[in-house]
Amino acid sequence: MYNFSSLEKYLDTILVKEKVPGFDCKVLHKGKEVFRYQGGYKDRENKIPMKGDELFMLYSASKPITCAAGLRAMEEGKFLMGHPLWWYLPAFKDVKIKRYDEQGNMTLEPAKDFIRIHDIFNMTAGLNYDCGSKEIREAVKSNPSAPTLEIANAIAKMGLDFEPGTRWQYSLCHDIVAALVEASTGEKFRDYVKRVIFNPLVMEAYYHMTPEIEPRVATQYQFDYSCGEAKLVEKKNGYIFGEEYDSGGAGVITSVDDYAKFAYAMTNYGVGANGARILSKASVNLMRTNTLPLDSQMYKDFSSWMSNHEYGYGFGVRTKIGVGRGGNLTSIGEFGWDGAAGFLCSIDPEKQITIVYAQQMLNPQHDCIHNKIKNIVNTIIE
Repeated sequence: MYNFSSLEKYLDTILVKEKVPGFDCKVLHKGKEVFRYQGGYKDRENKIPMKGDELFMLYSASKPITCAAGLRAMEEGKFLMGHPLWWYLPAFKDVKIKRYDEQGNMTLEPAKDFIRIHDIFNMTAGLNYDCGSKEIREAVKSNPSAPTLEIANAIAKMGLDFEPGTRWQYSLCHDIVAALVEASTGEKFRDYVKRVIFNPLVMEAYYHMTPEIEPRVATQYQFDYSCGEAKLVEKKNGYIFGEEYDSGGAGVITSVDDYAKFAYAMTNYGVGANGARILSKASVNLMRTNTLPLDSQMYKDFSSWMSNHEYGYGFGVRTKIGVGRGGNLTSIGEFGWDGAAGFLCSIDPEKQITIVYAQQMLNPQHDCIHNKIKNIVNTIIE
């Protein structure tokens, strides 16, 4: 079988070199686990080692799940990608664009076009990631439970940073995908995802921290550049605005084993290891198709991120479209995403390789870690 000693050796180095408190890594090939390795601590202060059954706050690694759920709703005829978003979320009918004069004074002017549904899937809607905006703060103050649709209505009032479909910007777009799913299906987003993804794949996954699961969640840290160390921080997700807010962009809490069930289903064109189909092959291929023309400003915006060299952007995922500048050894069509605390999923349908890696350090240098893991795995499984 495969010899993963080089990957073990590399992972051991990140505990010291990258100051990662702990990690868990799993590799599947053709649906079979071929590598599993943990290191460091679930709880560094109490010397509790990482064992492999921990829950992690995924942050943005939630986005592929959200877009898969959105594509499932599309398959069910709930909407079309070209539809105006306001048909389902009326607060987005009269969105405004921020304009600045030479003195930097901002005014809001009517947008020239509607946000289309595909714009919220591929981050070209003009939204930003200002979770502390006046509009969101006022909505939470008015209703501290922060229902998903109420926060979506607040986001609609914030003003767009650019005309829809003209730029790419990482943003709250996938939180709006969650709201769209909720509005178009009539189900709470968490319930819909549980019904169409988590339950069929027999995944244990949550959208909110509870006293019952909190002890199982890996202790959270943040890298402090001033001292070069990971410092203990509260087990709290700042992207969750209230107990009724289901964050499509950053909300899922689950384990490496359970996320791997979803990731493998995507590797296998929508079918889980247990035979459950969560998406059609056509939807998986749509999700991993680059949506940003290579000569567009949208692609320039996206590819300015170092981790996006050689990649385009589909629906919630970077997708491999070429080789060269980045030197990544994955196949054309490999896709996935990562999270603010260092979580990674890499999905390669051509080679049937699925990589899931977790750590619990905010503000990490995980671009380097993730691409090194991908490269090592792809030299072992060819």
